[in-house]
Amino acid sequence: MSTTAKILGVLILLIVGGAVAFLATWDMPPPSKKVEKVIPNDKVLR
Repeated sequence: MSTTAKILGVLILLIVGGAVAFLATWDMPPPSKKVEKVIPNDKVLR
């Protein structure tokens, strides 16, 4: 393997590892929008 290919492989592994670590530790807030849906009675009684 050439030196360039090794460096490129290590760089790709570092990028993927960093992305995985970022997504594993990111405290993303949950959606805060309220959802209200009216269910007709004829669907409930089936």
